[in-house]
Amino acid sequence: MRRGGCLRVGSACIVMYLVCTIISPASATTTLDVKPASTSAELATIRGVVKATAQATLASQVQGRISRLPFKEGQRFKKGALLVALDCSRYEAELASAQAEYRGKKKTYENNLRLSEHQAVGHLELEVSQAEAEKALAAVKAAQVNVSGCTVRAPFPGRVVKTIVNEHENVFPNDQLISLLDDSRLEIELILPSKSLAWLKIGTAFEYAVDETGLRYPAVVQDIGASVDPASQTVKVKGLFSAKPKHVLAGMSGTAAFAELPR
Repeated sequence: MRRGGCLRVGSACIVMYLVCTIISPASATTTLDVKPASTSAELATIRGVVKATAQATLASQVQGRISRLPFKEGQRFKKGALLVALDCSRYEAELASAQAEYRGKKKTYENNLRLSEHQAVGHLELEVSQAEAEKALAAVKAAQVNVSGCTVRAPFPGRVVKTIVNEHENVFPNDQLISLLDDSRLEIELILPSKSLAWLKIGTAFEYAVDETGLRYPAVVQDIGASVDPASQTVKVKGLFSAKPKHVLAGMSGTAAFAELPR
């Protein structure tokens, strides 16, 4: 704003102007550069991979020859289904022998117990016969474990990922036999910037675009990692599909997109 005036010096008139600068309150205050917890670009390019909720590679507990492999790779099975069977004739014979030994030791102990009531047998002999019976029972239990190890059953319902052995092959304890997964529920493993922890919560919705199918699926955050990687400043997050997606398999990759930055 300018205001005019005249100052006379002798016969001359000098025009003077008063210049006023109006300073707004907004310009008087220094503006802070506050950045969002994560940028929209970051949240639209989060890569992830689909994983099964349960997976396992089962190993042999005993030595033996593979007699049956009822399921092939990719086939479905129910919980408790027979997946691998070994020839168990040797272990069954050992079990029968141990059971017979136990029956004899048990009868000896029971007989000594009756005789001890009439003071017809010494206390030491009674205790020794009892120990022998208990030892024979332990041998029976060990033989039963070996027999049960001849069959490998499914710990959960799912599909066969890979059969590592073939029928008629000989295996040893701890040899891997078959790999499984439970695809009844599929998870999405994501790596997010640690800045996302400012707003990310369990139940936060997002969309997951699967590369292999070209489709987008609704999902929600199921779990948030317990720690942040200090080198990459990222945190591991697990998502869960809102509904079981068709044609999506474990191992498929994709991109997660969060709708908008929370305010």
